[in-house]
Order: sequence, then structure tokens, then C-alpha cells
Amino acid sequence: MFKGLGGIGDMAKMMGQAKEMQERMSELQKELATTPIQGESGAGLVKATASAKGVLTGLDIDPSIFNAEEKEVVEDLILAAIKDAQDKAAAHQQAELQKLSQDFGFPADMKLPF
Repeated sequence: MFKGLGGIGDMAKMMGQAKEMQERMSELQKELATTPIQGESGAGLVKATASAKGVLTGLDIDPSIFNAEEKEVVEDLILAAIKDAQDKAAAHQQAELQKLSQDFGFPADMKLPF
């Protein structure tokens, strides 16, 4: 289509790739918003679920840990489970972005905005 136009043909190809990448980034953002990631603490006594974007969506606490004398321990377990879920979500998000960037030939360590 653009044969004989030199750099213009290359520019059209780059624009097409940029549009494809934008579409795939949009799809990935939607996917990350709905992908559940679970973190836990206390050998599974407290489980936190977050989206792959790190938004807390659920919390499951085993009733056996409810003891008024251990309030601080329970609070620590809850915070640890939430942090675990958010850390796993961040790692998942970064892995997906690296896959996407490699599909487009970018260096593996390139940070894409999210």
C-alpha cells in the first residue's frame, strides 16, 4: 500500500502497532481489574482477596482466632494478609506488563505506565 513512499510506510506501520498496543493495554487493564489474587497469613487463618490491580475485594477470617485477649494478633494477621494479596497483585501486574512489552519488542526491564 505504501510501497515507494519510504519512511511514510514505516510510520504507518508504527502507528498501527501503537494502536494495537493501546488496545491490548486497555484489555489488560480490564483483565487486571477483575482477576482475583489471594493473600494469606497465619497459615491460612486470614485470607485477603484483591484484584490484580491491588484493590481489596474480600476478607475471610477463620472464627477460631477471635479471642479478645489476642486482638492485636488478629489485627496483625489481617494486615499481613492484605499486604500479601497486594504484593502478589503487584507482581502479577508487573509480569503481565512485561509479557505485553516483550510482545511488542520492548526491553524486558522497560516500565510501562499503569
